[in-house]
Amino acid sequence: MIKLDIMSDPICPWCYIGKTQLDRALKENKNHPFKIEWHPFQLNPDMPSVGMDRRDYLERKFGGKKQAVQFYSNIEQKAQELDLPINFSGMKRTPNTVNAHRLIYWAGLEDKQQKIIDELFDAYFCKAIDIGDHDVLCDIAKKAGLDQEIVSQLLVSDSDIKLISERDTHSRKMGVTAVPTFIIANKHVVPGSQTPEVWATIIIELLGQLRS
Repeated sequence: MIKLDIMSDPICPWCYIGKTQLDRALKENKNHPFKIEWHPFQLNPDMPSVGMDRRDYLERKFGGKKQAVQFYSNIEQKAQELDLPINFSGMKRTPNTVNAHRLIYWAGLEDKQQKIIDELFDAYFCKAIDIGDHDVLCDIAKKAGLDQEIVSQLLVSDSDIKLISERDTHSRKMGVTAVPTFIIANKHVVPGSQTPEVWATIIIELLGQLRS
């Protein structure tokens, strides 16, 4: 197997699109060599712990409503091309994602990261649910097969908050400046949301190297 590390944030629309395209490539290439692990990268590390009003967030981040609309129109167009549902209009708050990243980390300890990632993306992008909310995260944990009570206890503690921060910082020191970022075998960096065709080509090349 070949390690595929993915730096991502569950509120990043390009991460949602990137995972969708990767998943489609893996479905078409079931003999792929990847062992996948997700890693934290907060788009908004200084976000208040309770999150903030989404409209305020977008206008501050992009310098005004017009610029925000222009930025997200490209995302909506790509999502439509992929027949991928995104409910931007239903989103009222932009959450702090440190707790979502903690949940992803805990899921990895039980080999359930993929399910957690899917549930987080579905909750945020399809259902416009605040994934910074503890109850929401507990429900997602339950759907993914994690112990809901244990997750609830962990969320009200400071367990692994420092670890998430350190891993995020490590990614930035490695040169990661945007997500999604994919790292193959600790050597090859694949930045951004790549098409299934690009991933299919990568998979074929890797399988050829493994056979040689």
